[in-house]
Amino acid sequence: MNIFAIETSCDETSASVISNGTDVKSLVISSQTSIHAKFCGVVPELASRAHIENINPVIAKALSDAKINFKDFAKKIDAISFTVGPGLSGALLVGAVAAKALASVYKKPLIPVNHLEGHLYSSFIENPLKPPFLALIVSGGHTELIVVEDFGKYKILGGTRDDAVGEAFDKAAKMLGLSYPGGPIIDKRAEQGNPFAIKFTRPYLKGSWDFSFSGIKTSLLNYLKANPIKSQQHLNDICASFRMAIAETLNFKAFEAVKKFNLDKIVLGGGVSSNFLVRRMFLESGKNNKIKIFLPSPIYCTDNAAMIGCVAYLKQKKCGLNYNSLQLKPTPSLVLSNW
Repeated sequence: MNIFAIETSCDETSASVISNGTDVKSLVISSQTSIHAKFCGVVPELASRAHIENINPVIAKALSDAKINFKDFAKKIDAISFTVGPGLSGALLVGAVAAKALASVYKKPLIPVNHLEGHLYSSFIENPLKPPFLALIVSGGHTELIVVEDFGKYKILGGTRDDAVGEAFDKAAKMLGLSYPGGPIIDKRAEQGNPFAIKFTRPYLKGSWDFSFSGIKTSLLNYLKANPIKSQQHLNDICASFRMAIAETLNFKAFEAVKKFNLDKIVLGGGVSSNFLVRRMFLESGKNNKIKIFLPSPIYCTDNAAMIGCVAYLKQKKCGLNYNSLQLKPTPSLVLSNW
């Protein structure tokens, strides 16, 4: 089954042709990083405008890369999927309108996909695996710990009480005078630093599956007030120590949960799952605890349409292809729910 997928939940305009949920025929991602960098964060109105400018060229490129043109679209594409939420309202609307226009012209069914499920199932593109498993979604807007009991059947354990983990990295980078997005910059500098140089707080929140990263940020701010950055190596050490505090927190919570619920697999998704230390730490802990760890390649960690097409394929196998107008309506505050 060939699915044409569109993702526009935040600041990446992406389109993909994917066959049977795993065979990626094409994937195009247009980033808006340069637009939002001077604001140290995504500006919703600017994101929406950029999506409007990018959506048609991205769609055309994705089709071209898959050797499909608009004349044979109807013959080669079986369904169209798009991100219905959560995300920025204007951004979601651009993707939804594009998907619905294509569906109307070529008489194809539409499959709405929850953005969180895209990250949750992104590892499936490269790794055949089956539920049950523990999922950890770590991105700029989300930090979620979920037991996936079956395809489309979830037990949500906890989420962040304040900032998402990616947001914490971005705000830390701003404190350190580094550029946006902060996660990759801190990650790169941390590779040259001493992760044990500074002892930042670890918000394990024992007794709860929730996360909280405001304390780590405050700890960093207080440290910088008392210890201004004196050299590039000092800055690298700060980055390494801050990254270690976050990675250990994520690792602790995930492995406590996998033991508690007697699971043998942990699946990571979202932009922060491309973090060098997070990947190394989870793989090492998995080996030591005999837990299988599944990590998407970096291109599938970021917001991308291939993961949306993967979910759409799994969803149509279980639920079919009929969705009402309410299910197809962009919903910025959409929550993760069972199929």
